[in-house]
Amino acid sequence: MRRERSIELIDTQSGGDVSRIVTSGIRALPGASVLEQARWLQREGDGLRRLLLSEPYGDPAMSVDLIVEPGHPEAEAGYIIMEAMGYPMYSGSNTLCVATALLESGIIEMTGGEQRIVLESPAGLARITAITADGRVETVTTQGEPAYVAERGLSVEVPDYGRVGFDLVWSGAYYAMIRAGEHDFELTADEQIALTAFGDAFVRTARPGLRQEHPSLGDVGPLPFVHFMGRVRTREDGAVASRSATYVHPGVICRSPTGTGTSARLALMAGDGELGPGDTLETISPRGNRFVGTVLGPTTVGDYPAWDSTITGSARLMARSRLTVDLDDPLVDASDLEGVLSG
Repeated sequence: MRRERSIELIDTQSGGDVSRIVTSGIRALPGASVLEQARWLQREGDGLRRLLLSEPYGDPAMSVDLIVEPGHPEAEAGYIIMEAMGYPMYSGSNTLCVATALLESGIIEMTGGEQRIVLESPAGLARITAITADGRVETVTTQGEPAYVAERGLSVEVPDYGRVGFDLVWSGAYYAMIRAGEHDFELTADEQIALTAFGDAFVRTARPGLRQEHPSLGDVGPLPFVHFMGRVRTREDGAVASRSATYVHPGVICRSPTGTGTSARLALMAGDGELGPGDTLETISPRGNRFVGTVLGPTTVGDYPAWDSTITGSARLMARSRLTVDLDDPLVDASDLEGVLSG
């Protein structure tokens, strides 16, 4: 008897980063919150992440977002984020993609004009404002995790690269924030291979001993991200912009400037007095894709001074598909996959 299952997907992209939205084909997961469901999936059903981010079904440069039942009464849907590095608590680009897919597919009814929805990520609630017209989501603004500077002035000796200074910032995951100019990077498209090599060497060296604890979320895993910060420029219209690049371990340079990377940058700049409530920063990836971050105001996370912010960008639907998963295919590791797929 053939052991085949099907999974329905909506493929989306935001700033060039592809997110595969899983809308059906997965059993209801145990857990009273999205965080509990995500931790169960990581422990008991990681085969789903590996399947959809590995050949022949996917690519590690993609992300996967599984739509699940929310635990919070305000949320209209929940989503679990999966990437090459594991299970981020929150992601700006993934949130833009999920909101767009839910609205344009009709899973959440689109009302037209400005529409506010609430989604539940593993980190908590994402409050979203979508601008819609003619059945399309034009832009999405999301307020997710407050960002805070966990440690400043760290450094590590990286083989072949010398001493690298960085700050450690939480914005949905921990980021090592590195000033690109100190290492002669301009953050252009032709530097992506060099940025990947630098990021890989840095993360492998810096991870031991770095904190993995969040004041309310507990153990969030080893350092997954590096955000390279370019010079800040003020344009003629007064807007502030900066080239940036985010490395995802292992081996991925994001096509977008990343929402959480932008939020981490805002927290650093606001903490230094360079930005205040209402100020914006446009981040520009090596491929020229852009997000706009806006500082909302100060808050706290545990004992840390923190900053609320929003990220504004857009996402586009690329494909709707049904994958057939043959559990007897030697290229499919079904050891912890069959239990999460519906019949």
